[in-house]
Formats: sequence, C-alpha cells, structure tokens
Amino acid sequence: MTLQLNVDSAAWRRHVSETAKNLGDLIPVVKGNGYGFGRATLIEHAQKISRDIAVGTIFEAHDVPPNCRAFVLTPVGKALPPNKNLAKNIVLTVGSVSHVQNLRDVNWHGDVVIKLRSSMNRYGADSSELNALVAAVQAAGLTQIGWSVHPPLDGTPQSHATEIGDIISNIDSDLPWFVSHIDAENLTDLRKKFANKTIRVRSGTQLWLGDKSMFELNADVLDARPVKSGAVVGYRNITLHQDGTLVMIGAGTSHGVQLVGAELSPFHFNSTRLSLVEPSHMHTSMVFVPANQTAPKPGDMVDVQQPLTRVYPDIISWI
Repeated sequence: MTLQLNVDSAAWRRHVSETAKNLGDLIPVVKGNGYGFGRATLIEHAQKISRDIAVGTIFEAHDVPPNCRAFVLTPVGKALPPNKNLAKNIVLTVGSVSHVQNLRDVNWHGDVVIKLRSSMNRYGADSSELNALVAAVQAAGLTQIGWSVHPPLDGTPQSHATEIGDIISNIDSDLPWFVSHIDAENLTDLRKKFANKTIRVRSGTQLWLGDKSMFELNADVLDARPVKSGAVVGYRNITLHQDGTLVMIGAGTSHGVQLVGAELSPFHFNSTRLSLVEPSHMHTSMVFVPANQTAPKPGDMVDVQQPLTRVYPDIISWI
C-alpha cells in the first residue's frame, strides 16, 4: 500500500521563501499531521524561518528542538504530560480562568499568551472575562508575554484584519500581538495602523501549502478483478448490480483518507471519479468500475482528492 505525495520542490521552496518574506515577523506553524509533510520534516524548514515555532498542542511541543521556542496554540486541559516530560522552551496559551487553573494544578510556571475571543467564538476571553483572567495569570505566577487573536476561516483577509484591529484597539497594552488568517497586504496595513505595537503573524496552511498546483497526491492499485452482477463484496457484503471490475486501492483511513463532502469518492482515474463500494477501511479502499469504463490495473496510480491537512502519506517524493 502506498499513499504518495509528489512535491514540485523548486516551486514549493520558492513559495515558502516568498510567503515568509512577505509576511515579515512570522511564526511558522507546524502542527497535526504537518500539513501532509509530517511535523519532523517541516520543523527542519521552520527553523530556517524563525526560532519561534507554533505547534498544535502541548503534546507536540517536544518536536521543537531545544534551541527554538515552542508556542502551543491550543489551551491545555486537565490531562498534561508529567512535569519531567514538559518541554522547557514552551509558551502556553490560556483563554479562561480554568485553563490557568489546569496549570496551577500541576504547579507549572512559565510564559503564556492570553487568547482573546474572536467572532469564531471558540477559545478566548471576552471583555467581561478579561480582568479575571489577567488576575488569575498573575496569581498563578505565570508570565504573560503577549496577546493572541484567531479569526475564523470564513470571511476575507480584510475582514480578519478589521476584526483584529478592533480587538487591539480595545486593549491598553504594550505586549506583542500574535495573529492568524491574514494576508501580507492587510497585515502591512494593520502594522502601519498600530505602528507602536508589535504584531507577529502565525502561518501554517498559507505558508506550507499555498497553490495546490505544487502537489500531487496518489495511491497505488494493489489488485483488480472482473466481477459479475450479483457478486457480494466488501466488509459489509455489498451486492453489485452490474458487471465490471473490482479495484483495491492501497490507501484508507489509516492515511486519513475520507469521503469528499458527505458522499463522494476521493479517487480519480483518467479524470473520472471512481465509485467506492463502501467507505474506505484502514489500508484499503475498494472501488467498482462498470464494464463500459477503463479500469486501473495493478501497479497503476490513481489520484486522491484530499486536503493535505488531513493525510499521512507513506512516501513524499520531492521532484
């Protein structure tokens, strides 16, 4: 089985370099599946951009080398690594008094960023909660080093900049701001508007992925056989209703491969979407090709339509 990601190396490195330059004071984000590349691979590239690297959770902070600082984006819950396993070079995020209490419960002292609630309405304190949160941070012996704002994906970079600007305007502080989901043009305008503030941008998808034309995701065909109408196949004993070819593709849920939307197969061959017999399983997806269509053969590669933020390729080929 092979889920393979092909990368246009020159185009990708050019994109990363230009994006980092345009965004300016940048903290690269390396979290989750490492945007399809794996966190270890991207950490190597992130170090060339900044000594500050953002990760998703406190359990990912150990990926960041000791000579860099790990900014943990998601607030901590009750379950934390043992103190002896906590990285020393971390900055944690708190968005509520309960987040602070979780750190007090394990007697953790260190640097934190206070998250302010955006229109996404996920983590973060609103204006009525902020004073209590700041007081809790101070009482816990934590050191606040900045403020965090994370707008929603919905909207435009300009609307994100407007929302971030409104939040900054309501806070009387000289501490740095850490912001997300804003493009270079609107970030430049925001920095001009708040010239007396330090505004640092965190970027992951924009930095590492950018234009999809740089990537090709595919999987190999492991087996194929003719089947007749009435044949029963698959984990769920699906009955086929026409003649055709049953094709086994070496990618499944273990690779993060899922349906596109609510019901569409992610697999394509000869620019035609292949029909799944049933939802993908761990390492294999079964598709059915009607007799009047050309079916892929063992050893062929089929295209896989999936967001790179979700998949775990077996092979990354730098072309």
